[in-house]
Amino acid sequence: QVQLVESGGGLVQPGGSLRLSCAASGIILSLYAMGWYRQAPGKQRELVASITGGGSTNYADSVKGRFTISRDNAKNTVYLQMNSLKPEDTAVYYCNADRAATWGRRNYWGQGTQVTVSS
Repeated sequence: QVQLVESGGGLVQPGGSLRLSCAASGIILSLYAMGWYRQAPGKQRELVASITGGGSTNYADSVKGRFTISRDNAKNTVYLQMNSLKPEDTAVYYCNADRAATWGRRNYWGQGTQVTVSS
């Protein structure tokens, strides 16, 4: 079966950095657009960054210039490099895989990893 496993979260001080990883199994990663979402307590889940199979990226305005999404298809892994972290970045971060032209029938989520930015 399909499995996405996030790792790399933790507690960091404002201005610090973290790199999240999402290891995928059961899918051919190159066929999927990948995204990182986050959800803070009491707030809706929001898309933070996405990357297509061709390597095109998009970012939420709130993280532009600070976060970088990348993928390594050979390792079936997607990354989110987070720099200059702010307290408002605190959330559970989720990895998502979405296969084109499946109309939501090939869409998968990881279990999430907690990122806490606090002094």
